[in-house]
Amino acid sequence: MLDRRRFLTASAAGVGALALAACSDDSSAEGSGGSEASGAGSYTVGICQLTQHAALDEATQGFQDKLAELVEAEGGSVTYDLQNASGDSATCASIINGFVSAGVDLIMANATAALQAAQSGTSDIPILGTSVTDYGTALGMDDWSGTSGTNISGTCDLAPLDQQAAMVQELFPDATNVGMLYCSAEPNSVYQIDAITPMLEEMGYTCTNYGFADSNDVASVAQQAADASDVIYIPTDNTAASCTEAIRNVVVPAGVPVVAGESGICSGCGVATLSISYYELGEVTGEMGYDILVGGEDAGSMEVRSVEATTKCYNPEVCEELGIEPPEDYEALEA
Repeated sequence: MLDRRRFLTASAAGVGALALAACSDDSSAEGSGGSEASGAGSYTVGICQLTQHAALDEATQGFQDKLAELVEAEGGSVTYDLQNASGDSATCASIINGFVSAGVDLIMANATAALQAAQSGTSDIPILGTSVTDYGTALGMDDWSGTSGTNISGTCDLAPLDQQAAMVQELFPDATNVGMLYCSAEPNSVYQIDAITPMLEEMGYTCTNYGFADSNDVASVAQQAADASDVIYIPTDNTAASCTEAIRNVVVPAGVPVVAGESGICSGCGVATLSISYYELGEVTGEMGYDILVGGEDAGSMEVRSVEATTKCYNPEVCEELGIEPPEDYEALEA
């Protein structure tokens, strides 16, 4: 069985529970590196998660677990108010407004839309984002330098796009047409598509964008992509991650493989991915939360952090259905 901190699972058990738990500054996922703490108090943390799917669930769980471990070690406690917006940006705003009214000590915003709602909702309460691809894009900062200078920091979930493009070439060197399947309403997805397309085109592929507006369009747009593509690329995309069954029901019968930007999408409908561990990403976010709550650090001066380790993974079931033999250095994802 794979280590849950290295691979995503489809289970969301326990993520939605209201938990008493509790809850560090460098650019890696290694331990807390913040200020010396003289003891922790009691804190309330509001968590706004955009939607329920494996990657976001794991990030939330990692955040809660690490924050609990660190704060309890200092004799403190933290109460989590975890709320899920069911994929709706307006609901994110309502959740954040509730947190602001309640006067929570910290907001954790899981996914870009949740972070944007938190940015609009308060300039006073410290905010940590997670599962966010590019903070400059998410926050509307053209001069992004790694710190926000406001009340916001967090963690980035972007696996190296050049290595993902290289994976497409490694697995499908004879392919010609690559369909870029993504949600056009998610700025994180648009950012990835704009960045990886010239890399694939330089390798000789013809790339065509297939953007769906929301979950209602996923199946029909996936069918268009499958009809015209030799291989499909899906970036880290929250709408796609919530609709993997619908995508799989199109691409597998059509015999078109999907290379995904993260393991949750790959587990649902893909053949391979180069992905980080979202649980570890959440842990890093929890360490940052500890630095803010207990160490007294200022979120706006904290560098956005990431998880550097990536793993080449494959989906055994879909690979078998499509007759694809993954290279030996790829690790199998759990079903």
